[in-house]
Amino acid sequence: MAREPGPRISRYETIIATLVGVSALFVSGYTAYVQRQQVRAAVWPILEYNTSNEPYIRLTLDNKGVGPAIIRHVIVKVDNQAVPNWHDALQKLIGPGNHKFSESTMSSHVLSAGESMDIMVPRDDDNSPLNLQKGGQLWSSLNEGRQRVEVEICYCSTLGECWTLRSGPNGNATTETRTCPGTSATTFQQ
Repeated sequence: MAREPGPRISRYETIIATLVGVSALFVSGYTAYVQRQQVRAAVWPILEYNTSNEPYIRLTLDNKGVGPAIIRHVIVKVDNQAVPNWHDALQKLIGPGNHKFSESTMSSHVLSAGESMDIMVPRDDDNSPLNLQKGGQLWSSLNEGRQRVEVEICYCSTLGECWTLRSGPNGNATTETRTCPGTSATTFQQ
């Protein structure tokens, strides 16, 4: 009588099937990881803070990324001291008075990809944006003072990944953060 090769072949088939299954599992996991990275890149917001005096003095916020930025927390500082609103910021920059300005709400705002907004624009007595031709000494003071304004903005993508933008004398720096802070005594209120 001859031996049947059945049990030996069955073991090889089991080993091969197991290896194929484990390989398929690794390929599936890697594919999911790559797809997650592609989705992450497709909704990545990148905020930038800028200040300008052309054609008028203004502070702006731009989303240079490809996805919306959900703004969760804002701190505005003048001379490294937090201010609660633009009125107080202008008081520190140019002294006491009834200063005119227009503003856009940053807190809880969703800034679309490619969107730019003026977050604060000083105004003259005619309620026009403050420019060099009509601004005189006020324009000069604000033109110098706008460099003393710093912002710290914590924002998230639609996937819940968050970053903190910090502007200052050396430009903008963005760092990844786990979550945005809650409201505190230094939170900018608009």
